[in-house]
Amino acid sequence: MSESYIQELFAERIGGGHYGKSQAIYKFEKIKRARRAAMAAHPGREVIDLGVGEPDEMAFPEVVERLCAEARKPENRGYADNGDAVLKEAAARYLESVCGVKGIDPETEVVHSIGSKAALSMLPATLVNPGDYVLMTTPGYPVFGTHAKYYGGLVHNLPLIEANGFLPDLEAIPPEVIKKAKVLVLNYPNNPTGASATADFFAQVVEFARTHRLVVIHDAAYAALVFEGKPLSFLATPGAKEVGVELHSASKSFNMTGWRCGFVAGNGLLVKAYADVKDNSDSGQFLAIQHAVAHGLGHPEITAKIAAKYSRRMTALVAVLQDAGWKASKPKGSFYLYVKAPKAAVNGDGSRIEFETAEAVSQWLIAEKLISTVPWDEAGAYLRLSVTFAAKGPDDEQRLMREIQARLGDVRFEFA
Repeated sequence: MSESYIQELFAERIGGGHYGKSQAIYKFEKIKRARRAAMAAHPGREVIDLGVGEPDEMAFPEVVERLCAEARKPENRGYADNGDAVLKEAAARYLESVCGVKGIDPETEVVHSIGSKAALSMLPATLVNPGDYVLMTTPGYPVFGTHAKYYGGLVHNLPLIEANGFLPDLEAIPPEVIKKAKVLVLNYPNNPTGASATADFFAQVVEFARTHRLVVIHDAAYAALVFEGKPLSFLATPGAKEVGVELHSASKSFNMTGWRCGFVAGNGLLVKAYADVKDNSDSGQFLAIQHAVAHGLGHPEITAKIAAKYSRRMTALVAVLQDAGWKASKPKGSFYLYVKAPKAAVNGDGSRIEFETAEAVSQWLIAEKLISTVPWDEAGAYLRLSVTFAAKGPDDEQRLMREIQARLGDVRFEFA
């Protein structure tokens, strides 16, 4: 059968005539395949999944109950468009009471999103013209950059390295790039490094944005998952609202990943531009979901309980890895632990396995130890481990930690 003419019609932004012909395998697909192979090779043995990047529990019962009650209201049945006042007002109150952000106008400076991913995919349409640069951190969540390139934009990656606390070096951006740059995208607490920003860094970002006439987009999906103190919001920085917006999400903070709801807040003109693009892209999230999220925002103690669980698990996992000779230290927030990948593993019988990349380590861990992780090789060889593994309570968590300890205990790891 001859090749369909449709093959010739695909847009260049997704590969043009070569679309669908690539043999490259997406990182997470490789992990899924390795997991299936490990399960087939070791039937009946437990795979410990430290790679999953979403909460392991359901939304809290009171939030589910609010959803049910709101779903029964006839006035909530129709198109939500850009939302009503309920979530907007709850978001403004939340930013002030939880994050210390004062003066957010819920009517003009907040709009809901169908999750942060949707917002990150739409915001480039408001700012990026062909030839414009966007500044993205690497490793990181690529969605904004992917859509920026769809519009003819260019991406300049800012490496996140341990020596700099996994904060980008803004002064290292080449002059020819900064001259054409429009947007700086940040994400703290960070995925995948688990690193947290500081008030001084955010102040530097505001000044940098003013100097170079940049828009700052801060993806704060993990902002409320902190292990001590209060969440640090970019919008709490003096002058931040003049230069950017912040994205918040119920997915991680309230165990509501599948519910797909969050909000964009900050600079009124940027929020309006996002709302205009959104109005032409979707018909809004179901109002019952928005109202359930609003209920959650009014009860930050829910997030505090979730964060306490992750903190407990993180402490235990760090101790296990340190015992195995890994250089692990507990982050200040998120549910991710980012550790240097070993260069070699020496088994008890003296056999030695050399690792060229973090991906090689990750594949070895799932195949040999039935421990699933996520590799990152973009700025050094690191593994991301998540404490959202499935466990039925503290006792089960400790059982899993003992199991990890046993599986790693018969190996000596070597690091550069």
